[in-house]
Amino acid sequence: MGVTATFTHEFCSSVAPPRLFKGLITDSSNLLPKLLPQLIKDVTIIQGDGEAGTIEQVNFAQAIPFKYLKHRIDVVDKENLVCKYTMIEGDPLGEKLESIAYEVNFEANSDGGCICKMTSKYNAIGDAEIKEEEVKEGRESSIGICRVVEAYLLKNPQIYA
Repeated sequence: MGVTATFTHEFCSSVAPPRLFKGLITDSSNLLPKLLPQLIKDVTIIQGDGEAGTIEQVNFAQAIPFKYLKHRIDVVDKENLVCKYTMIEGDPLGEKLESIAYEVNFEANSDGGCICKMTSKYNAIGDAEIKEEEVKEGRESSIGICRVVEAYLLKNPQIYA
Protein backbone atom coordinates (compact mmCIF):
# COMPACT_ATOMS: atom_id res chain seq x y z
CA MET A 1 0.00 0.00 0.00
CA GLY A 2 1.29 3.43 -0.92
CA VAL A 3 0.52 6.91 0.25
CA THR A 4 -2.61 7.56 2.29
CA ALA A 5 -4.57 10.81 2.12
CA THR A 6 -7.33 11.54 4.63
CA PHE A 7 -10.21 13.94 4.08
CA THR A 8 -13.07 14.82 6.40
CA HIS A 9 -16.34 16.61 5.91
CA GLU A 10 -19.66 16.91 7.68
CA PHE A 11 -23.17 18.10 7.11
CA CYS A 12 -26.08 18.95 9.35
CA SER A 13 -29.50 17.42 8.94
CA SER A 14 -32.84 18.00 10.62
CA VAL A 15 -33.50 14.23 10.55
CA ALA A 16 -32.90 12.34 13.82
CA PRO A 17 -29.64 10.35 13.83
CA PRO A 18 -31.18 6.83 14.04
CA ARG A 19 -33.45 7.48 11.04
CA LEU A 20 -30.68 8.91 8.87
CA PHE A 21 -28.35 6.04 9.90
CA LYS A 22 -30.96 3.51 8.86
CA GLY A 23 -31.65 5.23 5.52
CA LEU A 24 -28.02 5.81 4.58
CA ILE A 25 -26.42 2.75 6.16
CA THR A 26 -28.50 -0.25 7.22
CA ASP A 27 -31.26 0.00 4.59
CA SER A 28 -29.32 1.78 1.84
CA SER A 29 -29.30 -1.28 -0.43
CA ASN A 30 -33.10 -1.00 -0.66
CA LEU A 31 -33.57 2.75 -0.39
CA LEU A 32 -30.87 4.17 -2.70
CA PRO A 33 -31.90 2.34 -5.91
CA LYS A 34 -35.49 3.42 -5.20
CA LEU A 35 -34.62 7.10 -4.63
CA LEU A 36 -31.76 7.38 -7.16
CA PRO A 37 -32.56 5.04 -10.09
CA GLN A 38 -30.74 7.42 -12.45
CA LEU A 39 -27.52 6.69 -10.51
CA ILE A 40 -27.86 3.29 -8.87
CA LYS A 41 -29.28 0.29 -10.69
CA ASP A 42 -29.11 -2.03 -7.68
CA VAL A 43 -27.09 -3.10 -4.66
CA THR A 44 -26.33 -6.80 -4.31
CA ILE A 45 -24.94 -8.57 -1.27
CA ILE A 46 -22.13 -10.79 -2.55
CA GLN A 47 -21.28 -12.25 0.86
CA GLY A 48 -22.61 -11.82 4.38
CA ASP A 49 -25.74 -10.56 6.09
CA GLY A 50 -25.25 -6.78 6.19
CA GLU A 51 -23.05 -6.84 9.28
CA ALA A 52 -19.25 -6.62 9.50
CA GLY A 53 -17.57 -8.73 6.84
CA THR A 54 -20.34 -8.27 4.29
CA ILE A 55 -19.32 -7.52 0.70
CA GLU A 56 -21.80 -5.40 -1.29
CA GLN A 57 -21.69 -4.61 -4.98
CA VAL A 58 -23.25 -1.35 -6.17
CA ASN A 59 -24.19 -1.50 -9.85
CA PHE A 60 -24.54 1.90 -11.44
CA ALA A 61 -27.21 3.00 -13.91
CA GLN A 62 -26.30 3.03 -17.58
CA ALA A 63 -25.92 6.83 -17.70
CA ILE A 64 -23.07 6.74 -15.14
CA PRO A 65 -19.49 6.39 -16.44
CA PHE A 66 -18.74 3.71 -13.81
CA LYS A 67 -20.12 0.17 -13.97
CA TYR A 68 -19.81 -0.95 -10.37
CA LEU A 69 -17.98 -0.83 -7.05
CA LYS A 70 -17.60 -3.24 -4.15
CA HIS A 71 -17.63 -2.30 -0.48
CA ARG A 72 -16.54 -4.42 2.45
CA ILE A 73 -18.43 -3.50 5.61
CA ASP A 74 -15.93 -3.35 8.46
CA VAL A 75 -18.09 -2.08 11.36
CA VAL A 76 -21.81 -1.45 11.80
CA ASP A 77 -22.39 -0.07 15.29
CA LYS A 78 -26.15 0.48 15.49
CA GLU A 79 -25.98 1.61 19.11
CA ASN A 80 -23.43 4.39 18.53
CA LEU A 81 -24.54 5.06 14.93
CA VAL A 82 -21.13 4.46 13.38
CA CYS A 83 -20.31 2.64 10.17
CA LYS A 84 -16.90 1.83 8.72
CA TYR A 85 -16.57 0.35 5.26
CA THR A 86 -13.94 0.06 2.55
CA MET A 87 -14.27 0.35 -1.21
CA ILE A 88 -12.18 -2.63 -2.30
CA GLU A 89 -12.92 -2.88 -6.01
CA GLY A 90 -14.51 -1.00 -8.87
CA ASP A 91 -14.23 1.70 -11.46
CA PRO A 92 -14.12 4.70 -9.06
CA LEU A 93 -10.74 3.49 -7.75
CA GLY A 94 -9.18 4.13 -11.14
CA GLU A 95 -5.48 3.47 -11.63
CA LYS A 96 -4.24 5.44 -8.60
CA LEU A 97 -6.17 3.90 -5.72
CA GLU A 98 -5.90 0.55 -4.00
CA SER A 99 -8.88 1.24 -1.72
CA ILE A 100 -10.85 3.95 0.08
CA ALA A 101 -11.77 3.45 3.74
CA TYR A 102 -14.76 5.38 5.07
CA GLU A 103 -16.01 6.14 8.56
CA VAL A 104 -19.43 7.72 9.01
CA ASN A 105 -20.72 8.95 12.40
CA PHE A 106 -24.18 10.31 13.15
CA GLU A 107 -24.36 12.55 16.22
CA ALA A 108 -27.44 14.22 17.68
CA ASN A 109 -27.56 17.99 17.67
CA SER A 110 -29.63 20.33 19.84
CA ASP A 111 -32.55 20.73 17.39
CA GLY A 112 -33.41 17.00 17.21
CA GLY A 113 -31.50 16.48 14.00
CA CYS A 114 -27.94 15.35 13.56
CA ILE A 115 -24.45 16.06 12.35
CA CYS A 116 -23.10 13.48 9.94
CA LYS A 117 -19.31 13.31 10.04
CA MET A 118 -17.49 11.47 7.26
CA THR A 119 -13.82 10.57 7.05
CA SER A 120 -12.32 9.08 3.89
CA LYS A 121 -8.86 7.54 3.71
CA TYR A 122 -7.58 7.15 0.17
CA ASN A 123 -4.95 4.43 -0.11
CA ALA A 124 -2.84 5.04 -3.21
CA ILE A 125 -1.02 2.50 -5.32
CA GLY A 126 2.70 3.09 -5.00
CA ASP A 127 3.68 6.75 -4.83
CA ALA A 128 0.55 8.09 -6.54
CA GLU A 129 -0.48 11.42 -5.04
CA ILE A 130 -4.08 12.10 -4.09
CA LYS A 131 -5.09 15.76 -4.04
CA GLU A 132 -8.17 17.18 -2.41
CA GLU A 133 -9.49 18.58 -5.69
CA GLU A 134 -9.41 15.04 -7.13
CA VAL A 135 -11.78 13.74 -4.45
CA LYS A 136 -14.06 16.78 -4.48
CA GLU A 137 -16.53 15.26 -6.97
CA GLY A 138 -16.90 12.08 -4.90
CA ARG A 139 -17.43 14.07 -1.72
CA GLU A 140 -20.06 16.28 -3.37
CA SER A 141 -21.78 13.21 -4.78
CA SER A 142 -21.95 11.54 -1.36
CA ILE A 143 -23.38 14.70 0.23
CA GLY A 144 -25.91 14.88 -2.62
CA ILE A 145 -27.02 11.31 -1.90
CA CYS A 146 -27.34 12.19 1.80
CA ARG A 147 -29.52 15.18 0.93
CA VAL A 148 -31.82 13.03 -1.23
CA VAL A 149 -32.28 10.54 1.62
CA GLU A 150 -32.77 13.40 4.09
CA ALA A 151 -35.50 14.97 1.89
CA TYR A 152 -37.26 11.62 1.55
CA LEU A 153 -37.23 11.06 5.32
CA LEU A 154 -38.46 14.59 6.03
CA LYS A 155 -41.31 14.08 3.57
CA ASN A 156 -42.12 10.66 5.09
CA PRO A 157 -41.78 11.00 8.89
CA GLN A 158 -43.21 7.51 9.47
CA ILE A 159 -40.27 5.83 7.68
CA TYR A 160 -37.82 4.33 10.22
CA ALA A 161 -39.71 6.01 13.07
